[in-house]
Amino acid sequence: MHRMTITIDDELVQEAKEALGASSKSEAIRLALVEVVRRKRLNQALENGGLIDLDLDQDTLQELRRSS
Repeated sequence: MHRMTITIDDELVQEAKEALGASSKSEAIRLALVEVVRRKRLNQALENGGLIDLDLDQDTLQELRRSS
């Protein structure tokens, strides 16, 4: 992780802090970034829905559990 200096709207950061329940500006920004990435990944998963064949039987599932 590294430090950077940015210019950001104080009112927007304050609103994000309240919406996210963050205690600091840094935490609000981090949580907002995490949420953006989570939504992107969720949208990608939804777009790919049905494209992955998960035809696994019980024995295969148990073997996968043991190997992880």
